[in-house]
This record gives sequence, C-alpha cells and structure tokens, in this order.
Amino acid sequence: MAADTAIHAEPSPLPRAAKWRALVELGGGYGLILLVLWAPRTARHPLSITAIIWIVIATSVSFDGLRTMGLRVSRPLRSAWIVPATLALAACAICVASVLGTLSLPRTCILFVQRYWGYAIWAAVQQFLIQDFFLLRLLRVLSAKHAAIAAALLFTLAHLPNPILTPLTLAWGLASCLLFLCYRNLYPLAIAHAILGITLAMTVPGHIDHNMRVGLGCLTYHQHHHLSQNPHTTSTSACVIAEAPTLRSSRHALP
Repeated sequence: MAADTAIHAEPSPLPRAAKWRALVELGGGYGLILLVLWAPRTARHPLSITAIIWIVIATSVSFDGLRTMGLRVSRPLRSAWIVPATLALAACAICVASVLGTLSLPRTCILFVQRYWGYAIWAAVQQFLIQDFFLLRLLRVLSAKHAAIAAALLFTLAHLPNPILTPLTLAWGLASCLLFLCYRNLYPLAIAHAILGITLAMTVPGHIDHNMRVGLGCLTYHQHHHLSQNPHTTSTSACVIAEAPTLRSSRHALP
C-alpha cells in the first residue's frame, strides 16, 4: 500500500519560483550532457567539466536531503530483492550468449576488475543522475507517475542513436524510477545498473551495439577500430566516461 501510494502521489504544492528553478536546473544540466555527447572530441573535456560543476552546484543549492535522495535508507531489506533478481537476469543472458557464441568473458578475475571497475562507478553516477537529478526535479512539477516517465525518456534520449541501448535504457529508466519511488534506495539500483551494463558488454558483440557508444561517438564508430578478437569494453552515455583514463587503461588490459 505504501509503495502504491508513493507512485500515485501528487507533487507537493510549491511556489512557482521553486518550480521554475527546478526546470532551469534540470534543463541546464541535461543540455550540457547532450552537448558533451554530441560535441567533437576536442570540446568534450571543457563541456564535461562545465556539466559536472552545474550538477554539483544545482544539487547543493536544491539539496533534498539524504533520505529523499535514497542515500539514507530506513528499511533496506524491502528493496534487497533487486540485486539477486538482476543477477538472475544476467545469468540467463550469459547462458543465451554462450549458446549463441557471443559471450566474451575476461580470462581472470583481475582482468574482469580492470576492465569494468570504471564502468561500475559510472553506473552509480548515472543512477544518481536519473533519480537524484532528473526525477527529483521533475517531481516538483509533475505527478510521481508522469515524473518517472519523463525521467526515463530523458535518460533514453541521451542514448540516441544507439539501436541497442535506446530501447534498453527506456525499459531500465522507467523501471528504476518506479522502484526508486517505491523504496527510496539508490544503492541496489546502482548495483543493478552496473550488473546489466557489464552483462550487455560481455554478451553483445561490439560491432552490434557500437561498443555501447552514443551520440556523435555512435555515428562515427568504425568496427575496424575495435579488433574482433578482443571483447569490447563498456562506453555508455557518460559525459566523461568515453574518454576516462580508467576505461583507457581497461582497453590496454585486454588479453
């Protein structure tokens, strides 16, 4: 009953100025993210720094509280099922990929960590952006259900024009927003995001999902830049993750 009430709850009455500020914060941050994704390589670094500064300042100025942001959880066991359910889904995907011959596993645990630890961190950052930056601001101007849909759409649009990630991020964006409204726990969603992203990287060949690139990077992707015998590393819709040193070092670590 509590979860259903949370999803269907109407936004609390707010002054018009507060609603406009939420929209300005959201629009500015999201616009900068899109600029990073579609900018030439030489312009990405300054735009990424600008986007990070904007999001940090907006989050600090409009701080919603740790509990509202899902960072201080009163009943964590209520949402504990999310991670094992995601692991079960990942196991199914790995089994299917193994049968189809598309599975690409790192040879050792050390290589696995080297290849994907940077993405795991970025998955948590993405989940923070979806729930604590997009969704919480949309909740100030929309009902809970409509805010969840809008946040999922924003997340999805950031993954265009990748034909694999676009539908998958729509499904995950909506599911994660609804789960967040039910449980107000960001941690299992961040872990689930990392599991799903890493599973996708290991089960779908790079030439099919364009090495998980989005924006301009997806359009300019060339298969011959990624040797067919090497499993691709994850490189999603991040503002800075496509050029992150952690991912570059992961590529060097490929067998």
